[in-house]
Amino acid sequence: MTTNIESAIKNCPVELSLGLITKKWTILLVKDMFFGKTRFKEFKEGKDITNKILSKRLKEMEDAGLITRSENPYNSNDVEYHLTDKGKSLNSIIYDLAMFTVDNDGFNLYYTEDEKEEIRKMFKDKLDLESED
Repeated sequence: MTTNIESAIKNCPVELSLGLITKKWTILLVKDMFFGKTRFKEFKEGKDITNKILSKRLKEMEDAGLITRSENPYNSNDVEYHLTDKGKSLNSIIYDLAMFTVDNDGFNLYYTEDEKEEIRKMFKDKLDLESED
């Protein structure tokens, strides 16, 4: 049985959000920006992503208002990308995804308790989240 609000919503907000952030590489690029990466070359480090796909994702993220692109007026090859407030609002989602892995049994083989605590602290710091301790 559906409620009045369920029938009034034409587009599911969860579905719309996931459509934005689940394109391959998008959430990882957002995470990279939280961790200080700002340049095209930096985003490619450790990823098997083509220049074409990376350019496309960055453009889509810019069009969606998640990031801004700033070009050095004296060198058009000197470009940086930064999260907007909208992009920064994904911080708790990224944290929750990371903690899902850290806190669930299937992944506990990868981390000691001390490492888990370090990961929690690092993500809270990088994602600018208040400590819950």
